[in-house]
Amino acid sequence: MKSKRTVLVTGCSSGIGLATCHVLSRNDFMTYGTVRNLSKAKKIQDLIKREGLSLKILHLDVNDNQSIKLAVKRILSDTGRLDVLVNNAGYGMFGPIEEITNQEVKKQFETNFFGTIRVIKAIVPTMRKQGNGIIANISSMVGRFGVPLNSAYVSSKFALEGLSESIAFELEEFGIRVIVIEPGVVKSDFFHNVRVKGTEPNSPYRKLMKMRVTFLDKAMKNSGTSSYDVATTILYALNSKDPRFRYVVGNDATNSIRMRNSLSDRKFMEWIRAGIFQGRGLSK
Repeated sequence: MKSKRTVLVTGCSSGIGLATCHVLSRNDFMTYGTVRNLSKAKKIQDLIKREGLSLKILHLDVNDNQSIKLAVKRILSDTGRLDVLVNNAGYGMFGPIEEITNQEVKKQFETNFFGTIRVIKAIVPTMRKQGNGIIANISSMVGRFGVPLNSAYVSSKFALEGLSESIAFELEEFGIRVIVIEPGVVKSDFFHNVRVKGTEPNSPYRKLMKMRVTFLDKAMKNSGTSSYDVATTILYALNSKDPRFRYVVGNDATNSIRMRNSLSDRKFMEWIRAGIFQGRGLSK
């Protein structure tokens, strides 16, 4: 009987991470979901109790090398191997670069970019010795193009895309595949999971920020992609005999990336500006 593949998913208290743990554990993966704060793992613990899933919850803070080391050590002690890493931990930040402090930008990168690097560095030696493995990095459609008032988050995803492309060359020789998942707007509890600057009464960007947040709120309600659609795409990629490097998820992401590839820089910027600040939408 073929043994279950072991997968580590970071950032699992809600959203894409929670859905990914649920979907993978339902589909014959021995899944280890990790959270920075175990007190926020109630949703995933309820799933385990209700469905008897092959899913375990571990503490892992992507900004803490020791917690990463301990989590990986626990998984290897339990299963002896690590077949898949899904790097999902991260958060969003909205606001004008003028009003976001350097420290806030650094913190964004520490989690979204350097956190991913820390976990990759911790698991690659095991995958290399095994001669196989898959690293799935959760990026975003805005890892491919810029959008206004989102520069810290966007640049962290641009960096993640460059990292993913580069290490794909390095690791392929050892049987390790790297894939990138690029969702569009995902339905979520937005205001509990992102940080917003530039909405203060005296901010010169307040009007623009109001339009930006309104656009995003409408997009999530009317056309946002389900976190389970993203999780199902991850499952499909992991079960593919020859997985692609990139998987785009959501009509808005598909259309936006198509427009980015077909328009000039100036025309694409006009299209984005019209969609966000004039309410014309990006999924048409």
